[in-house]
Amino acid sequence: MFQNTKSLPADPILGLLAAYRVDSNSHKIDLGVGVYKDENGNTPVMRAVKAAEQKLLETQDSKSYVGPAGQEAFNHLTAGLVLGDSLRESLGARRVTFQTPGGCGGLRLGAEFIQKVKPGANILVSDPTWANHIPLLGEAGLQIEKYPYYDYQQHAIRFDDMMQALQKAGPGDLVLLHGCCHNPCGADLDQDQWRSVTDLAEKNGFTPFIDLAYQGLGDGIDADSFGVRLMAERLPELIVVNSCSKNFGLYRERTGALTVITDNADATRAAASQIAATARGIYSMPPDHGAAVVTTILQDSALKQDWDLELKEVRERINALRSELVNALTAEGVDRDFSFIEREKGMFSFLGLSVEQVRSLIDDYSIYLVDSSRINIAGINHSNLAYLTRGIAEVLTR
Repeated sequence: MFQNTKSLPADPILGLLAAYRVDSNSHKIDLGVGVYKDENGNTPVMRAVKAAEQKLLETQDSKSYVGPAGQEAFNHLTAGLVLGDSLRESLGARRVTFQTPGGCGGLRLGAEFIQKVKPGANILVSDPTWANHIPLLGEAGLQIEKYPYYDYQQHAIRFDDMMQALQKAGPGDLVLLHGCCHNPCGADLDQDQWRSVTDLAEKNGFTPFIDLAYQGLGDGIDADSFGVRLMAERLPELIVVNSCSKNFGLYRERTGALTVITDNADATRAAASQIAATARGIYSMPPDHGAAVVTTILQDSALKQDWDLELKEVRERINALRSELVNALTAEGVDRDFSFIEREKGMFSFLGLSVEQVRSLIDDYSIYLVDSSRINIAGINHSNLAYLTRGIAEVLTR
């Protein structure tokens, strides 16, 4: 069976991580892998998560299956986190939420559900988008098209071009939008732009499919879900996937959710039956631990307050690092405007370097980043900032 199996090339980011691990340079910096890191270069377990796990250890009395939809309490609470409690309640039976194995599981479950009800549907994704969007959605059978989004020269959103491209999307089509902290460019729609896209969806009838992977890492839980809530209020149909990997630090626990909103209760019940059957056919039941941790935190006012405080600390550290990087590059004498980095949100930005310059940073300085020059801002700290900016300055002057 396996004699003719062909090897595939390594994932670019995972390949970078492997090279970083064996690099003996004491000044090496990892700016490739997209996980949050603290000042010491660690990805910590959040305080509220530790406390919730201890509480679960003492009180949890079963490890039985949770069912294809996952924990009812988790689904209710995470829908409130994404939509706000009042909107969640006003949507009533028009909404259904499924616990999923991470945001990736939510994206794939949503794509497989769409493939069942509208085989081969077109989904327009931003150019650029997170690389894993393509296999997660495309391998389910959806037909992927791209719409212009980011201007690499101006480091800004190509909003007019984007809107012109979305004009051709209509009923039966989907448009993938990043809810906040766009991965990989960090350039987010502002509130007026969200209103314009919502107006167009309302007029033309396409269904937005929002990936909300970084809620809370941009401007805050509520501010980061502005676009999601606006569309949920105004549109008859909406698909939202959210992840707990970043805002709860639950990367390896694979905790996320898929929320589907339809225009009536009957359609929602039908959608829920299809999604449950789809989940059953892919992974049967979602993992429980991460969702139990999130539920414990959101149900406990003290834990929720501490979680929100630590998330604020993470967000403010990332935003401060953006300013410090720009200031350090200026102090290093770099004759290029990097101020766009301060305006962008979340963990990622493009430096705007060529592939050759990126390879020089890796080979000559052990500064690891992907060929597109996307960097993980959270990989920067006060002990490596000077080395990083000196390396960037030197490759720019060669």
